[in-house]
Amino acid sequence: MAEVALRSIEDSDLDALFDQMRDPESVRMAAFTAEDPDDRKAFDSHMSKVRTSPGNTLRAVTRDGHLVGSIGSFVMDGDTEITYWIDRVTWGQGVAGRALALFLDTVRVRPLYARAASDNVGSLRVLHKAGFTTVGTEISYAPARNAEIEETILRLD
Repeated sequence: MAEVALRSIEDSDLDALFDQMRDPESVRMAAFTAEDPDDRKAFDSHMSKVRTSPGNTLRAVTRDGHLVGSIGSFVMDGDTEITYWIDRVTWGQGVAGRALALFLDTVRVRPLYARAASDNVGSLRVLHKAGFTTVGTEISYAPARNAEIEETILRLD
């Protein structure tokens, strides 16, 4: 079984993370992404902001020592939410679930919230397996689909 681990994000990770976060299939599935996933300047600005904000926790996800994504938490309207992005080549291999379990061991804030496009069955499965429960849905604009879609809201107590 491959070893999944979390570590701090390094400047040298940014090129690979940018490439992962602009994969067309991944972007469509995530739905709630940057307006233009190919805009490197916007990506760098966003990463600089999230890496330095005191209320955020951001980690690189590695599998057998190789960068395969990121996971983090941030505060939005007083609620702490999580977000993660896992390289599509590792989907279905348990990487997201293991990374989320490790992250939940370090971020002890509860309740903790998560959101996912309601048709993102894989991500919803990962969140439910980690103990998140669905607390509602809402219709939100998804830049990756240029449409309003249903988003599932989950909570971990």
